[in-house]
Amino acid sequence: MTTSFPPGFRWGVATSAFQIEGATTADGRGPSIWDTFAAVPGAVAGGDTGEPAADHYHRWPQDLALLAGLGVDAYRFSVSWPRVQPSGRGRVERRGLDFYRRLVEGLREKGIEPFLTLYHWDLPQALEDEGGWRSRDTAFRFADYAALVHAELGDLVEHWTTLNEPYPCAVAGYGEGRHAPGAKEGDGALAAAHHLLLGHGLAVRAMRGQAPPHHQFGIVLNQSPAVPVSASPADVAAAARQDTLLRRQFTDPLFGGRYAPGLAAMFSGASDFAFRRDGDLGTIGQPLDYLGVNYYYRLHVADAPHREPDPALRTVADIGVDTSRLPDVPRTGMGWPVEPEGLTEALVGLHNRYPELPPVYVTENGCVYPDRSDFADYERITYLSEHIEAARTAAAAGVDLRGYFCWSLLDNFEWAHGYKHRFGLVHVDYATQTRTPRASYRWYRDFVTAQRLA
Repeated sequence: MTTSFPPGFRWGVATSAFQIEGATTADGRGPSIWDTFAAVPGAVAGGDTGEPAADHYHRWPQDLALLAGLGVDAYRFSVSWPRVQPSGRGRVERRGLDFYRRLVEGLREKGIEPFLTLYHWDLPQALEDEGGWRSRDTAFRFADYAALVHAELGDLVEHWTTLNEPYPCAVAGYGEGRHAPGAKEGDGALAAAHHLLLGHGLAVRAMRGQAPPHHQFGIVLNQSPAVPVSASPADVAAAARQDTLLRRQFTDPLFGGRYAPGLAAMFSGASDFAFRRDGDLGTIGQPLDYLGVNYYYRLHVADAPHREPDPALRTVADIGVDTSRLPDVPRTGMGWPVEPEGLTEALVGLHNRYPELPPVYVTENGCVYPDRSDFADYERITYLSEHIEAARTAAAAGVDLRGYFCWSLLDNFEWAHGYKHRFGLVHVDYATQTRTPRASYRWYRDFVTAQRLA
């Protein structure tokens, strides 16, 4: 590809703590909800857990060398809350903080900009025992934790992301039961979504109050545009419901100054929304310096009966939609439709819907395909090149796009899928922890180099 982007455009890769670090009991780290969830028989494919993952906690110098060899100028990673505060409040585990200081010092030495995410789904189990994100108090504990990490690492880190993808945290975790903590609720999941946003706003306010002017604060949202499978009013309405649950539940309070229209009506039987309080919208809608967008696929939506006839007993995932009808397009190894135009649609749609939208980064984009013995993953190269072109198209349409992060640097623990699926530019042999760059690693390296010379 010869596609060019504006000067200063960031090229990076992304990871998350629980997915790559391993060492789940090392140096005083407390248990997270994912440690607890993975220990439940049948919760995670193959009975896999966060051990060993890619053992990044012990092998980070090797992984920084891979980053440097890739030629990227930005690295998005997350801090493990229970590694820093084992109980989610109070006592600080200095060994955990020292690990992240060594990591960001190493990044700075190699000229790689750290993009730090404070929460990528690994809530301390001690806080879940007190209600987790259903509880308003967790939002305040998150703000305390954010201020703590910012005070400790703010001399080295300028880009601060509060949350990664609050939608799966709330809906998959508290509504569908397929992610930690494994709950299937209505009101609890809606409360979790609200308190995640509240925690974000409180954290931004706390960090900005102690930050130098050049620090930047943002949030990362997954964006899967909902496409009706037909032009029928029922399917169009179903797609609107899906969009409200997955996207507007979060983007409207963050950037529109309001709660998503229709959300309360969708769940009037399951929740009275008493968790919303005066002043919450103002806290949630703190001005941001950037928005991160994670995109993998579009959802093709048809109207469907509710699984639970009684509205009072419905989970938050039961909104009368069917998303199983996949289009006749190529699919990844996870069965996800490959539709690069969906990334353009997501970015341009946000730009058009919210006049005050901050600058945008594509913070995750990647795919899974079956491995060959020679690691010649040409399907991944095609996928990435097509989606980078889709991002460029969005920028040409007026989106203030500042960077692109490939998911992921390394093969990792893929949540409820365990270690079955591999997203890495670098293959990880989990038995030996040998790292082997795939063909896509070399392609991305050459592409990034060409962009700098363009």
